[in-house]
Amino acid sequence: MAVDTSQFRNGLKIELDGNPFVITYFQHVKPGKGGAFVRTKVKNLLNGKVLDKTFRSGERCEEPDVREDTMQFLYEDGTDLVFMNTTSFDQIPIPAEVIGDSRNFLAENAEVTVLFWNGKPVNIDLPSFVEAEVTQSDPGLKGDTSSGASKPATIATGATVSVPLFIKEGDIIRVDTRTREYVERVNR
Repeated sequence: MAVDTSQFRNGLKIELDGNPFVITYFQHVKPGKGGAFVRTKVKNLLNGKVLDKTFRSGERCEEPDVREDTMQFLYEDGTDLVFMNTTSFDQIPIPAEVIGDSRNFLAENAEVTVLFWNGKPVNIDLPSFVEAEVTQSDPGLKGDTSSGASKPATIATGATVSVPLFIKEGDIIRVDTRTREYVERVNR
């Protein structure tokens, strides 16, 4: 189904040059001379790159065949990671290269949103924050706290994040998956 520029809105998914995009910003512009146009920012759903794109008023775009499903990460199977659809309970293997660096923040039974394009999984969205146990961290040096010093720590999912010196092995910390930064220590 095709949509024209009068139907543009934030979050609308469109297909450009054979790739799926989502509109993150749009502005209808009607100059004094010439025809009206729509200025947009579109984000590629496959690689996350943002482009500035201008459309003439009334121009049409195709809607891509995309869907998002909530899925639960189950286990690794060789080079694939197996996810289960939380509504239909179907298990789907997804190649590790599709998941990329997000793999470092996947814990067993974690729920993620999987993006399917033309029936194939192409991307996953992690929850904004994950809580994980610190499995390896060097002790902080006493007196080395002059300006909010930090040290590397490895969490249970395998990711390495920079944490304050007071964090020790066995602590549970909250990490922002979008910035890959330490947020706070969690008391349990």
